[in-house]
Amino acid sequence: MPCLIQGLGCNSLENLLEIKDLRVSFPTDDGDVHAVDNLSLSLKAGETVAIVGESGSGKTVTSLSVMGLHNLRSAKLSGSILIADGDGVVDVVSDDQEKVRNLRGRVVSMIFQDPMSSLHPYFKIGNQLAEGYLVHNPGKKAEAKARAIEMLDLVGIPEPAKRVNDFPHQFSGGMRQRVMIAMALMNTPKILIADEPTTALDVTVQAQILTLMQKIQKEFNMGILLITHDLGVVAQVADRVSVMYAGNIVEQGSAEDIFYRPMAPYTVGLLQSVPKISYGKKERLFSIGGQPPSLINLPPGCAFAPRCTYSKNAPAGSCDASLPNLTGVTSGHVSRCHSPEAQRPALFAHNQERAN
Repeated sequence: MPCLIQGLGCNSLENLLEIKDLRVSFPTDDGDVHAVDNLSLSLKAGETVAIVGESGSGKTVTSLSVMGLHNLRSAKLSGSILIADGDGVVDVVSDDQEKVRNLRGRVVSMIFQDPMSSLHPYFKIGNQLAEGYLVHNPGKKAEAKARAIEMLDLVGIPEPAKRVNDFPHQFSGGMRQRVMIAMALMNTPKILIADEPTTALDVTVQAQILTLMQKIQKEFNMGILLITHDLGVVAQVADRVSVMYAGNIVEQGSAEDIFYRPMAPYTVGLLQSVPKISYGKKERLFSIGGQPPSLINLPPGCAFAPRCTYSKNAPAGSCDASLPNLTGVTSGHVSRCHSPEAQRPALFAHNQERAN
């Protein structure tokens, strides 16, 4: 597999997924919605890469692109999404759709955001789990049921041989999420995409689900692509982080870099927005002012500029003139900002103290 992202340790032995210059847009009567623009990232075996950002930043569109789930009659994709399949490589963007379909469930699986809308209410849990297994192992119904029971047991469902015959409404929210994880693992994939896997779960159940995902990742040596807006979840499980805004990656680096050495104003704003127990009683929770831009009419310069409190520190007119390049002192930690990179640590220092 060719190395597509210079400096991120790419080679054919390490990377399960390599995305290069991915662009995704959706034509509408008002113009094209530019949901993802020029996105590049990689994922290794045993690694967790988180994609974070506000709603509408392009996180889920990216994950659906990796799965090859966009309708190509209503979506435009360019760039490449390379997935390692044994000794070969499949490009989800350009390869035959039958080859892409053959990856789903077997090499790459996805845990969708809402388990109740992803599970069919009229079919037993066992039948829904077995369906994905039978796609890649046709005719092996008994083996599929045994595998379903095994996976339910693995994810901590009590009495799996009995519960395999239950319907989704007979499970709690946390148990349904465990079922979704079991479904994703039926064919022992190498890549697991988790789209907001703990949304709408209480804190205790959220912790259980995250612990379960980490346990399974170690057992199968999977790469996990985590889609979330919850920075607490990111801090707990992620190795590397890509911060997205208006379809672009604005910062990319290790979890430690992102939390302790942020180099993009948007990242600083996200970190400030997290409530801290150290805040005084009269201290107001920080929020990023304004609204994200329309993805149909993106500004010619930095999309975050109208909301950025640091644009005055950039060279005059630069924020409105062009999108800053994704650059960094090291190839493993890159960011977009027109403010001089050497000045940013001191510029963000006060806010880093508040965020941490």
